[in-house]
Formats: sequence, C-alpha cells, structure tokens
Amino acid sequence: MTRTALRFAYGTNGFGDHRIGDALRVLADLGYDGVSLTLDHHHLDPYAPDVAARTARVRKVLDRTGLDVVVETGARYLLDPMRKHQPTLVSTGGRAHRADLLRRATEIASALGATTVHLWSGAAPDDVPADEAWKRLAHGCATVLEHAGRAGVDLAFEPEPGMLVATLQDYRRLVDLLGGHDRFRLTLDIGHCRCLEPHPVVECVHRSADRLAHVQIEDMRRAVHEHLPFGDGEIDFPPVLAALADVGYRGLVSVELPRHSHAATLQARRSIAFLREAAVAASTVRPPELVSTPTPEPRLMKGAVRP
Repeated sequence: MTRTALRFAYGTNGFGDHRIGDALRVLADLGYDGVSLTLDHHHLDPYAPDVAARTARVRKVLDRTGLDVVVETGARYLLDPMRKHQPTLVSTGGRAHRADLLRRATEIASALGATTVHLWSGAAPDDVPADEAWKRLAHGCATVLEHAGRAGVDLAFEPEPGMLVATLQDYRRLVDLLGGHDRFRLTLDIGHCRCLEPHPVVECVHRSADRLAHVQIEDMRRAVHEHLPFGDGEIDFPPVLAALADVGYRGLVSVELPRHSHAATLQARRSIAFLREAAVAASTVRPPELVSTPTPEPRLMKGAVRP
C-alpha cells in the first residue's frame, strides 16, 4: 500500500505572544509545512481598518516561507470582550456578528491562498429548545456557505466537546440539514476523538474520510477536554497517523495547543520532533481490520478545561 505523506502545521492560537510574521518564520524554520492561522486582534484582525494590507503582508510571508495555511475562527474574545467565544451561530442575540466574522474569514482565506476555513457551533443557550438551536445553526451555516462558494473556499466544521455539535454523529446530522453541501467539510480533532467519541480514534479517522478537510492534533485523556502536549495524554499516535495516510488525507495536520503560548517555540519544536518520529513508526503499522467496538460514552469531568 502506498500511503499519503502527511503535512504538519501548528496553530497560531499557541503563539499568542508572538507577532504573526515572527510566528510564521519560526514555524518555517522548525520545518513545519503549514500554519493554522486564527484570526484575532493581536495577529490578523479581520476588523482592522487596514485588514486588506495586513492580509497582503501575511500572504507575502507565507509565500516566502512556503507555508500552507488554514484559516481558523475560534478566537476567544474577538467579538465580545466580556464573553468567551460569543456570540455564536446558535446564540439568541448577535448571530449576525458571528456570520459576518465567518464571511470575512472566507474573504481573507481566499486572499491568503487558503482553501479552508474552520468553524464550530458554540453551545446552545440553556433556554433555547434543541430544535430551535439546530435550526439557527443550519441557517447560519447555509448563509456562510453561499459566501464561501463565491470565495472559492470550503468550510471545515469541528465537533467540539460541550457545544451543540459535539460529536461526529452530530456533525452528520448537520450535514444532512444542509443537504450534503459539497463545501461543508469536516475538521477532525484527534484529541476530541479520545475525549468524547464512542469509537477508537483510528476508527474515527476512517469514519470521517469522506468529509475530511482539516485535522487538529494534540494529546488528550478520556472525558477531560484539555489539550495536552504529546506524551502527556492517552493517545497512541503512530496508528492514528497511519490511518490518516491510509485514507489518503492530503490536508494539514495542525498541532493545537492554545494554552501554551508562554512556551510556544519549545512546544512547537517538541511537537514537530514527536510527529516526525511518530510518522516513521506509522510506516510500519499495518492497516487495521476495522470492527465497530463502541466504548462507553464518557461524561465530561467537571472543571474540564476548554480552549
């Protein structure tokens, strides 16, 4: 079997203390193939008056370094300085602000030469019935998909523990609500698979192959939503990387350590070394005979850290 060569990236949400140009150059110097660029006030602010000029400058750095890019939209306080990750596409108020951010993200992605914009649902308000929350989310995604199509980029939706769309099954429900739209793809977070999914991580990869546009990767423990450096959690990575190669995944495999900006260069250096070693080990992993073996559904532990 000929396996696809994987391409590794690192998220700028783990480089919050660096200028964006410096972060990109560090990642290129460390040997990364790409970057997951989170639009935020301290990096590439989509609401800056000179956003077009800033985007052009970032594009020049990307071109010089040869880094591929995925645009992410998970900044914590970009839209509301008082409420983390608010408003969302399922909020009672302010949904248009989130949709506007996502539309801006598709335009920036196109200008950067990116083909993918990452997004998630947010948590449904406690006083909103589930059917209404799903209706809001589907409507918001459909609106943004129209804009994404004009910009020539895909949306890569991430199931996120604690949010309305928390699992791969939830994601499939949303795909159905959107009529199986070709540009509505998937961001698979490897840590989240270990944290919450009812199937082993390798099986999650195979189940996702038909929609996979972006992969986030970090270590994690069962039922605890905390992004950990490699080796600090419970995931066996060579079989996971082998599975990604086996399904022919060609996008970026992006390290996501959003709470480690204080040690960004150290973590980025350690992460690429770990992934390279795991990729070598993955080359000797035999493709598994997949048998559905659901594990007990976990409940997120109280106090679990969320990005």
